[in-house]
Amino acid sequence: MIKPFALAIALLAAASAPAAAQSFDGCLAGLRAQSAAAGISAAVFDAQTRGLQPDMSVIDLMNKQPEFKTPIWDYMASLVDDERIADGRRMLAKWANVLNAAQRRYGVDPAVVVAVWGVESNYGQKGGDRPLVRSLATLSCYGGRRAGYFRSEFFATLKIIQRGDVDPAHLVGSWAGAFGHTQFMPSTFLRIAVDADGDGRRDIVDSVPDALASTANYLAKSGWASGGRWGFEVALPAKFNAGLAGRSRKRALSAWVAAGVTRVDGSALPKGDQRAGILLPAGPRGPAFLVFKNFDVIYSYNAAESYALAIAHLSDRIRGGGPIVTPWPTDDPGLSRAERRELQTLLAQRGYDVGTPDGAIGDKTRTAVMDVERRLGWPQTGRAGMKILVALRKQ
Repeated sequence: MIKPFALAIALLAAASAPAAAQSFDGCLAGLRAQSAAAGISAAVFDAQTRGLQPDMSVIDLMNKQPEFKTPIWDYMASLVDDERIADGRRMLAKWANVLNAAQRRYGVDPAVVVAVWGVESNYGQKGGDRPLVRSLATLSCYGGRRAGYFRSEFFATLKIIQRGDVDPAHLVGSWAGAFGHTQFMPSTFLRIAVDADGDGRRDIVDSVPDALASTANYLAKSGWASGGRWGFEVALPAKFNAGLAGRSRKRALSAWVAAGVTRVDGSALPKGDQRAGILLPAGPRGPAFLVFKNFDVIYSYNAAESYALAIAHLSDRIRGGGPIVTPWPTDDPGLSRAERRELQTLLAQRGYDVGTPDGAIGDKTRTAVMDVERRLGWPQTGRAGMKILVALRKQ
């Protein structure tokens, strides 16, 4: 027997579903009217939106505020690990002809292009699985103050389909609409993507050559200095003024030499007056990097210094360079993806529901870690670091 309150809730839910559908249908009708002005044919719009239902989970993802801030040493440990380095070296060799051709045309270091590929989609293995048309249509209708931005990306997606560049069935990606091997937004694709394999289509989903060349083109158009490097790790003098640090506070190399900055091995900085900034991603007690204009170009791909550093350092490792020399200022280092999978496997063996051990640390893993920390009498942080892994190994 259904209780009156439960019956009321059920009736309300049943009534709200058609209302939401009507609202979405009405929004699509408005978008259809605008699509012609954006250069989209009615036939393409109708074919792609016929029977389309909203995916409200993308609204939750847009509104969700991350509660767990990832320390830089965790971020770097998971993105620049032995697996990604080895895979990157294989990709650098496998696609050498394509990458070298792109370098001749755009002047961009092949290892940096491969590093972007590795960080963005793990070399094409993880590019997202949400249909772009559905996600972006939903965000266009229910995206609040950002609806206008997503509307332009929605129209850009339909233009890609109309041009015949990418198979519509393969236009899947992140909740926000980034797609392909190197995760372009649709509007970026329209501006930047190139046809490198000569088939008459620009396809960064099913064509690795197109994706790699398009990424090189993006970096070139963002100001990449051909033949230049992104930067390198440095050693700071004992009384270095941390107020001078900052990616945007660039000074001539001669000024940094005068301030006592050296290469991390103690050797002198290069000569010249090229401008560079000091990056301190973990503060003055952690590693320091001298960064040039090309670091800013990598930063433009996704405006986060930790992201740019991961790509920059991964590119060095792919070329055969060594790890960061200065230790991160922590007694609990970050875990590689292999170590994260081991951690999740150990948690699962103890009865915790962490899903399939995949190295991705989500809410289930953090909840399980917190319970282990509680049992150990530790502060409950939920962080998957080396200490908790060692403790589980011992158990």
